[in-house]
Amino acid sequence: MARMRSTSHPLRPGIAILVTALAGALAVPPVFAQQSPPAVTRPLERGTEPMKKGRVGEGEASEEQADDLDASGGVQLYQRMGVTLPPAPPEKPYDGPIDEAYGAYQRGLYVTALAKALPRAEEGDPAAQTLVAEMVTKGLGIKRDPKAAAFWYGQAAEQGDPAAMFQYALLLMSGRHVERDKAKADEFMRKAAEAGNASAQFNWAQILVSDNPGEKGLKLALPFYEKAAAQGLADAQYAVAQLYVYVSGLPEEKKSKARLWLERAAKAGFDTAQLDMGVWLVNGTGGERDYEEGFQWMRIAALRGNVVAQNKLAHLYINALGTRPDPVQAAKWYVLSRRAGLKDPELEDFYLGISEELQKKAIEAANLFQRSR
Repeated sequence: MARMRSTSHPLRPGIAILVTALAGALAVPPVFAQQSPPAVTRPLERGTEPMKKGRVGEGEASEEQADDLDASGGVQLYQRMGVTLPPAPPEKPYDGPIDEAYGAYQRGLYVTALAKALPRAEEGDPAAQTLVAEMVTKGLGIKRDPKAAAFWYGQAAEQGDPAAMFQYALLLMSGRHVERDKAKADEFMRKAAEAGNASAQFNWAQILVSDNPGEKGLKLALPFYEKAAAQGLADAQYAVAQLYVYVSGLPEEKKSKARLWLERAAKAGFDTAQLDMGVWLVNGTGGERDYEEGFQWMRIAALRGNVVAQNKLAHLYINALGTRPDPVQAAKWYVLSRRAGLKDPELEDFYLGISEELQKKAIEAANLFQRSR
């Protein structure tokens, strides 16, 4: 039976653990996007080229159009070129056992799924116990019952089901519907991580970072971040990128792949990774500088509501990094970031130095953006 993979756990807030640990482990803390330093790293040059037409940063595109742009553009590019995509490879035949309960669950036949899973769960089948726990947690085919869900997660966890061990560890950690037990929670989280559960791998890495200050914890956690990243977890991909750049003593082969991991997290829609992708490209972190690409990623993150990206995008418009200088757009993004509570004396000076007419246009554009969200 395919194991359940639940994402109902706090991944994004956990990134702060990694950022704090990195700052404490390094003699000179890296310039993290969360700290909001200016994104500008070169003076305005004469004859700065505009963004190419059709790019994410093009001034004529509406906010709605830009929000819909695909970061990679791969399939769309083939379609625009008029090239027929190759047929998808045939699916490999599956000869394993058929799990009727899970099959019914996948088709949305929850009452049928529960009827098939519950007898097996009562007989001690850990996969069925995990499925019953999931359905009882969400109220699918049965009334929600968090205490019953905790019981079934506990039963399956004791038998080594990775998804159940992960969920039960979260319950033990928080003390919801079970007695709080950090030692037991850590044990189940470690076992789930070692059994290959991607979410557990990320969370176990976070625990290692929290419990082991400095570079020691970061290096202990790295293998688990890497395993979760390889399974497609964007938070882990972001963590791997940060560690590859800022932790000392890692092989050059790993350091050279830092930007690739950050790009994967950015393309998965993780807005903090999109922000950092813009910063890295503008500052030349993890590879060569690319102002236009950096501008594109910064704008994507800003359009998604990332306040720091909005602040930095204003700097890019002022200094013509990856785009033509545009005082209205610069002031618009500054107004939005200032409304969100992000102060920037440099941008405030710029804003006060433009005409009242431009200020009015910027405020109107900021208001339009906020109404459209």
